[in-house]
Amino acid sequence: MNTNRRKFLGLALATATFASVGAAAATAASVEEIKSKGMLVVGIQGDNAPWGFVNSSGKQDGFDADVATLFAKELGVKVQFQPLAVANRIPALTTGKVDILFATMAMTEERAKAIQYSKPYAANTISLYAAKADAVKTPADVASWEIGVPKSSSQDKAVTDAVGSTATIRRFDDDAATIQALVSGQVKAVGGNMFYGQRLDAASAGTYERKIDFLTTYNGVGTRLGEKDWNEAVNAFLDKIKGNGELAAITKKWMAIDLPKFPESIPNIPFTVK
Repeated sequence: MNTNRRKFLGLALATATFASVGAAAATAASVEEIKSKGMLVVGIQGDNAPWGFVNSSGKQDGFDADVATLFAKELGVKVQFQPLAVANRIPALTTGKVDILFATMAMTEERAKAIQYSKPYAANTISLYAAKADAVKTPADVASWEIGVPKSSSQDKAVTDAVGSTATIRRFDDDAATIQALVSGQVKAVGGNMFYGQRLDAASAGTYERKIDFLTTYNGVGTRLGEKDWNEAVNAFLDKIKGNGELAAITKKWMAIDLPKFPESIPNIPFTVK
């Protein structure tokens, strides 16, 4: 392969990579560099209430926004939110477009190969939602159904693992598109987090219900692999807000539940950089 051909292919690959996160990557910064700059760029979901969403005033809001704002305060910097599609969260972090992810990041072995997780700070139950009129009690009852999920999400993995061999899994860009797919009849059911019931009821009151609980996942803050300074700063912060009641207050505010009991470890998902 000649030099020009290599350059062309390399440029094409780089362009595709940058396009996947919306812009050319910035340089990954250390914690101290962020403190000097005075601004923390946080990757977050913009359409997944109450975890992360843009409110009626155009401001990023929700559980993750509140926790991330506290973390920025701990560092002594301002916070800038970058709303991300589910599939773009990890690329945005690893290419340096964002400094850190407070983005409803369910902790999975596959993701732990690409990013460093913190200790868990939230829990989430993944379930199947469908019309109340449809009789569903076991995964066998949805054989041959079309089921919607946000692509590259924890719902995607959970539903695919549970019924992917018998049902057709249709993948959408985000939670809002997945919910709309059910309401509009594009799919017969969806895999959703524990707040999909509220969102579906808002879209079509009394029509849908939770059918099957697949699993409970735990969310962690995402930082880049090997960056011990970020991992240590986040874990120290989480220990602090768990201990002083601030995380419990945010959990109660957005989820109306008590702070969950978090596992001390999860197999094959390290919470700390060695």
